Amino acid sequence: MTSNKDTKTITDKFDKKRIGELPRTLFTGRIITILSEAEAEKAVNYLMTQPILGFDTETRPCFHKGKNHKVALLQVSTQDTCFLFRLNRIDMPRCIIRLLEDRTITKVGLSLHDDLRALNQRKEFISGTFVELQHEVREIGIEDMSLQKIYANLFGEKISKSQQLSNWEADVLTEAQQRYAATDAWACVKILEEVKRLKKTGLYTLIKTPVEPVPNKTSANCQEQV
Repeated sequence: MTSNKDTKTITDKFDKKRIGELPRTLFTGRIITILSEAEAEKAVNYLMTQPILGFDTETRPCFHKGKNHKVALLQVSTQDTCFLFRLNRIDMPRCIIRLLEDRTITKVGLSLHDDLRALNQRKEFISGTFVELQHEVREIGIEDMSLQKIYANLFGEKISKSQQLSNWEADVLTEAQQRYAATDAWACVKILEEVKRLKKTGLYTLIKTPVEPVPNKTSANCQEQV
């Protein structure tokens, strides 16, 4: 018999104000930065042996209207190892295309349409098997769209976004940048596995956010005229 202690409580919409109160989570596994095509080949060969991969990208922010940068970093993570492919250095070698087009390994990410479009601007490819987390969490009633909110909702921990607007084309990525990038990709794996567990066991309670009543404009106008 399953006790109530085993049941996870989630909400359809996580209150953003609560995120700052949560303990911070951070990827603590291996981080391997890829700076050459030869290194990329070895990394992809390893990743192709894994059952599930977390996926994300980073692009140097642009603060001038009309100017855009190409995606600079591709993060691909297993449960304990994350590879950071520095695309601004190595571009998109054939081995990375092979990984992106693969249909045998589950690659999971958030807002994948944007990431895949950005990668296609570097080099065209036909997307293989990808799982969109926004679609997966909806199946258990979560309506949140951001990785930070979804992770907080499921695990009660905060993913810091402090490095999001840093320079992803810097000569050397800082330790903080590497951990941030790896955490985002790794978190995708954790979220998908947790959603699958909850769907399989049913061990969750969904709390619906109360809907605030919409003011009656007609009544308000009448009151103003009195």
